[in-house]
Amino acid sequence: MITRRKMLLSSAAALLTGGVSMLLGRKQLEAIGTQTTTQPSPIMSPIQGLSYTPVIIPNGSTLPWKWDNGVKVFHLIAEPVKREFAPGMIVNCWGYNGQTPGPTIEVVEGDRVRILVTNKIAEHTTIHWHGVLLPNGMDGVGGLNQPQIKPGETYAYEFTLRQHGTQMYHPHADEMVQMAMGMEGFFIIHPKKPEQPQIDRDFCIFLQEWLVEPGTSTPNPNIMTDFNLFTFNSRVFPGTAPLIARLGDRVRIRIANLSMDSHPIHLHGYNFKITGTDGGQISPSAQWPETTANVPPGTTRDIEFVANAPGDWAFHCHKTHHTMNAMSHTVPNMIGVKQKGLEQKVQNLLPDYMAMGESGMAEMAEMNMPLPRNTLPMMTGKGPFGPVEMGGMFTVLKVREGITGYDDPGWYEHPEGTVAWRIAE
Repeated sequence: MITRRKMLLSSAAALLTGGVSMLLGRKQLEAIGTQTTTQPSPIMSPIQGLSYTPVIIPNGSTLPWKWDNGVKVFHLIAEPVKREFAPGMIVNCWGYNGQTPGPTIEVVEGDRVRILVTNKIAEHTTIHWHGVLLPNGMDGVGGLNQPQIKPGETYAYEFTLRQHGTQMYHPHADEMVQMAMGMEGFFIIHPKKPEQPQIDRDFCIFLQEWLVEPGTSTPNPNIMTDFNLFTFNSRVFPGTAPLIARLGDRVRIRIANLSMDSHPIHLHGYNFKITGTDGGQISPSAQWPETTANVPPGTTRDIEFVANAPGDWAFHCHKTHHTMNAMSHTVPNMIGVKQKGLEQKVQNLLPDYMAMGESGMAEMAEMNMPLPRNTLPMMTGKGPFGPVEMGGMFTVLKVREGITGYDDPGWYEHPEGTVAWRIAE
């Protein structure tokens, strides 16, 4: 549970990075700097002098830091990670500080940062600060800009931030394997001056895709196209955390993509403006309205809107296979094929066999069919009206009026007469 003390410490850390660090002593600064910014439970009024709203990482966290003579010092540890994609499925990944994506680095334009990187994976690595403007020798391409970081070694990267925006970090060594195994993270640089209008809820979601064969636990990094799991912050629905907002909040969602495919991310119930890319903020006169933001490989996109419509609104990739789990692309097409009487005959040889697909696959959402170990159903999740029939890159934006905290408020209670109804025949 997020206590009031933790919330105040987190807010104080943000206040300090906004340029008012002279208010506290060095020991207090170091204590606050090591706090991890997490999603606050209570709603609190903006603190005077706060230069930015701390980001929220659904199913993740931000990276603690310490002061060292005016430099913000972070420590990333590249290491094997066991990640729960959803209840009932644990995947052997690689990441940073026990997480994939790695913890978000959150800083302010003008900060001087030093990032220590310790390598605890079994092969050499580096880190590239994707989209960050910095000296060439800090760019992190192994062999080109620096020696590789060998297992057990620690390297330091240090530079002053000359921009603001939504950036990323990831290896530039054996990329095919290391990024495919989950080594990536957000690098968020807030502007020096407070944003107008102020952002109330600032979410970060990292997109990734994987092939984890049914019954196994380790992704296959050799796959180029035929993935079977698609994640928001290395979670699949129903394991993805909802995005909670109060009616009237101004919301930003930052979306990053280091996967092999583009992902058209769609929000129900709203239109929004695309306000930024990994190249920086888009001038207000050049922003454009959408309901779907396509996020190509190797890019970020920021979208913004005012949460003015209460309800439970779907937020998902609009490539239909990307909202499924554990798909097999070798299953024969049985749509329209009459299977009456065949199931019992096959079950004499294969007792667990089920005849499926004659009229579509929706039945899978309610079938209690046996699955290989450590494997999720293709379609899953329960809503207030029954199966949601989704997986993969899917979550829910929950907008509520009059809430006093950002904990999950449960399912939306629709006003009378506002739910679709069946017409009697």
